[in-house]
Amino acid sequence: MDNKEDKLRMTRAEAGRKGGLATAKKHSPEFYKKIGQKGGRSTADKHDKDFYQGIGQKGGSSTSEKHTSDFYKEIGQKGGSSTARKFDKDFYREIGRKGGETAAKNRNNQVESGNG
Repeated sequence: MDNKEDKLRMTRAEAGRKGGLATAKKHSPEFYKKIGQKGGRSTADKHDKDFYQGIGQKGGSSTSEKHTSDFYKEIGQKGGSSTARKFDKDFYREIGRKGGETAAKNRNNQVESGNG
């Protein structure tokens, strides 16, 4: 093969990128939403809770290796601000009550099992 033929060949990545761009021009965001939902349902049918916990832990570990505590502080503040705009005081009162009940149960279980 000479240099001219080498230049005419695409790598697999280049071919994939070209195909992806062509597909993106043909389909709407709604198309991608539908196929994403279909794939999500299929994955959920094939895997259990442990699978999702495993991939969540891998993603969390990967993210924590790439970011500092400032990143988590910033996204926490964004999430808190967004939640505050969407919910009223009753929401916070209810989640506080649930959290308090859970904490009390955990304390009682530790005392009963001799770990507290």
